[in-house]
Amino acid sequence: MTLPPLTRLASTPTSSDGIPHGPLPRRPQPRIAVVGGSLTGCTAALLLRQAGFDQVTVYEAAPHSAPRGGGLIGLEHPALDTLDRLGIDQDEIVAHRSETIWQVTVRARQHTHTARRTYPGRNTTWNLLHTALTARLPDGMLHTHRRVTGLTGRQGQPLLHFTDGTTRHADLVLFADGRTSTGRRLLDPDRPLRYAGYVAHRGHAPTPDTPLHDFLRLEPEPGCQYNVAPVPGGLDWTFYLNCSPTDYTHRFGAPPEQRVFALPQHVSPTAHAHVNDHATRLLPAEHAATVHTTSTRMAVPVMDIDPPTRMVWPIGSGWAVLLGDALAPVRPHTARGANNGIEQAAGLTTALTQHHRHGADLAAALRGWQQRHLPAAVAAVLRGPAIGARLGLGGLSTHTPEP
Repeated sequence: MTLPPLTRLASTPTSSDGIPHGPLPRRPQPRIAVVGGSLTGCTAALLLRQAGFDQVTVYEAAPHSAPRGGGLIGLEHPALDTLDRLGIDQDEIVAHRSETIWQVTVRARQHTHTARRTYPGRNTTWNLLHTALTARLPDGMLHTHRRVTGLTGRQGQPLLHFTDGTTRHADLVLFADGRTSTGRRLLDPDRPLRYAGYVAHRGHAPTPDTPLHDFLRLEPEPGCQYNVAPVPGGLDWTFYLNCSPTDYTHRFGAPPEQRVFALPQHVSPTAHAHVNDHATRLLPAEHAATVHTTSTRMAVPVMDIDPPTRMVWPIGSGWAVLLGDALAPVRPHTARGANNGIEQAAGLTTALTQHHRHGADLAAALRGWQQRHLPAAVAAVLRGPAIGARLGLGGLSTHTPEP
């Protein structure tokens, strides 16, 4: 992709020391709008702030920045290193330091084969990580209850439109607004989400009498998978089960494309019974008990999307980019959602710093960022259906995108 030159963020000469540290030189600062106050958006804002960009604003659609029920998240070493550089020590976000994954084959509710694997990272939770990130945002950076509805190029500059009728100019817009991204709908509308044919049922159970220390992955039979791991205060479990669109609508009150995250109030008694019945029939007794004792549950329909072909869009004399799940939501089996977002945010900060501090051509810097990170995003999107097929999960989608 050939990116047109940007005049709004014109460069000044390279700084004399040649090392990007401390405040940026005194020159016009770009106005950077980050849309989305979840993990990727907050990480991007903090990285930019640390790099010396002082006109960064985060717009979050939710009324307040509070935990929203996110579960277990695996962070690989590059993402952990980025968080280290933000001053987030692993002890703050990692309650259980095990790197061990036990992959267990189950037949007739009994373990028949166990393989041990080592995860190149650590597990955290959405709540722990989001709390650590938002606690470090400077006062006034995060604006909640600010839902973006449009983006136009007025007077040569990107202009964000909000539900309350107000607008805000920016020189650069970072859309990190999740898998139902408004930014993706505006910039890349030909890549809608489509239901993959199965559901990730989730719950948080009390700590069992025999504590769990590692991540367990149970595969009872084709068409299901059960993962469980220790988290603060108990166990986080995910039970993947096939589900038709009709059944999903019946159990959760809306089609999967409309209800892409079923909160506890959306989980019907029928959905509870469905999961309990499968736990009783398929899981070893101790894991079935974990499911049965979980009263508050959520569910996420697993979705697919065509791989992205770009990450950067010129908007007038400015730019807009897609990051993380806004760019390419992946199936949870890949464990790449948060990792992609954090790594992309770190790479983007480097590109912007080289432009602003050292006079690097911005179009070339953004193109280089895209060339480095787009292949990993595409690979993660394509990997999800392959994992699902191996497990006998999904298969409703008849369209297989080309690599």
